Parts: sequence; C-alpha cells; structure tokens
Amino acid sequence: MDIRLQGLLVGILFGVLLQRSRLCFNSAIRDIKMTKDNYLMKMALLAVLVETIGFHLVAQLGLIKLNPLPFIPWAQIVGGFLFGMGMVLAGGCASGVTYRIGEGYITAFVAAIFFGITASAVRGGPLQLVNNWFGKPITTTNNPSGLYAVTDGKVNLTLANLLNIDPWIIAIVFSLLFLAVILVWKTTERKVTGLNWIWGGILVGLTGIIAYISQKSYALGITGGWINLLRTTTGELDLSKGVPYNWIGMEVLGIIIGAFISAILSKEFKLRMPKDPKTFVQVALGGILMGFGAGVARGCNVGHILSGLPHLAISSLVFTVFVVLGNWLMVWYLFERK
Repeated sequence: MDIRLQGLLVGILFGVLLQRSRLCFNSAIRDIKMTKDNYLMKMALLAVLVETIGFHLVAQLGLIKLNPLPFIPWAQIVGGFLFGMGMVLAGGCASGVTYRIGEGYITAFVAAIFFGITASAVRGGPLQLVNNWFGKPITTTNNPSGLYAVTDGKVNLTLANLLNIDPWIIAIVFSLLFLAVILVWKTTERKVTGLNWIWGGILVGLTGIIAYISQKSYALGITGGWINLLRTTTGELDLSKGVPYNWIGMEVLGIIIGAFISAILSKEFKLRMPKDPKTFVQVALGGILMGFGAGVARGCNVGHILSGLPHLAISSLVFTVFVVLGNWLMVWYLFERK
C-alpha cells in the first residue's frame, strides 16, 4: 500500500478517536490547574503508557528503530514554554485545533493555519536562522541493545542511553510509575458521550504504535504535517522533484477527515463562529506562538508528549515540563489573576 495512503488511513483513525474521546492536551493540562479535573490527563497518561511498552516491543521485534527527537536544551525550554502559552490562547493544542476543524470550529482553522505558517517559517523558511540561536543537538554514541536509530554514529538522548542501560529497564520503571498514578489518582466524574478515558487512552496508544510501524521513522505527529500540506498546496515545493505530499501531511489531512466523519455520524458537526471578533486575533496569536515553539523545539504536543515521552527522550521530557509551565502561566493570566 502506498505510504501516503497509509498516513491518510492512520490519520482518519486518529481523527475519529480524538473527536470521540475529546482528547486535547491543552484541556488536559489546563483542567488540572483550573478545575482539578484529571479526566483527560488520565487518558493521556494511559496512551503514553501503552505506547511506551508498544514502541519498545516493536523495536525489539525489529519492525522499527526507536528514533527520539533531538535534545537541544534551550530550544525545548523556550519552545515548550511558548507552545504551552500559545495553546491556551488558541483554545487547543496542535492536535486539538486540527481535529476541531473537522467539527466546524472556524477559530480552530485560523489557529491551525497560523500554527502551520509559523512552523514552516522556522523550519526551512525565512525564520530558520533562529534555530542557530539554540545551538546543536546533544547526542551520544551509547546504543544499549541496539534499539535506537543511528545517524553518523550518533544517537539522540534518552534516559536509557544517557545512563547506558537497557531501554527495557527504563521503559518498565516508567510504565509502572504511570500505572501507579493512573490507579491511585481518583478519576474526576464526567458525563461521556463518546469514548471514556480508558478506551480513549488505549486506542490512541495503539494508534501511535500502528503509526510507527507504518511510517517507520517516527510515530504520530502534527507540526510536520501542517508544514507539508501548506508548502505543497501553495506550490512552495518543487513538484518536479517528486510527489511532495508525505505520510505525515496525509496523516494531518486524515485527522480532519476522520473528525468530520465522526462529528457528522454523532450529529456533533456545526459551523461555529465566535461572538467576539477579537477572538480571531487571540487564536491567531496562539497559533503563532505554538508554531514558533514547535518549530524550534522540533515537535509539538503530539511529537514530544504523545510520541516522544514513550521514547523516554530527554528532549521530550524537558519540552513537556515547560509546556505545562507555559500553559499554567497563561491560564493564570487569562482566567485566574483577577
């Protein structure tokens, strides 16, 4: 099967699951601070747990090589913090605004377009020079059990190769800690019309594993997909060099299609316009901050949190911490300081 068709099908599945589960990392992180609601956070934790075991298992079987995102300390610190603030302004994370386009949210479309344009400008566009400010990735030659992808003899940093121990040891410890949190942390009661947090977490995690096996180079992502769609659709890429649409671009398109199909079938699709026109300015600014943050950090909430944490990648651990801090700062500024 054509690799782009695989990406489209995985994206459609992911879009359906996002729409039915309402999984949004902005909401998951924000709700912990604002309302002490842990429902979406537990779903996200369960998805990461499933992927942690799944990624290492399929790597052990030789179906993939683990390929953690590069660790560039200041890029993940600054990028993560800006991304965290941006997704509060945008009203959703990178995957959240993407699937909500399929539900009919006009503001989500505006946020996603500004997100994609800014990320594209940072990655190979007119703003690519900013990447020089953050330095080069920190790598290692350690490759315990040979599970990691190697480039020029170097491997991107994870907890396992940083400590030079078998990745399975770290993966099992990490998974047990997540499982303990999931079991002990009392779930916030919530009326559910789609997938509950258990099924949502399990199915999203399994979709991430399927995505990794399909794409080989990485699991689920959003930023690179928006960049690919925008550059190809606007004719920025040279079509003479081959078909420009790639797996991740088709995955992002599939998310919108899947969410649309799901919303139509569940009678939840509706074109939604904000009552206050100023909202467009806010979500556009949020999209710009998310695009810049994800561009310099080499990934967004899906690339770093959903797909990156299961690698136990140092880059993704740092990014996640600063996304939370940026998110909570903006939540305080917009909703709590008065």
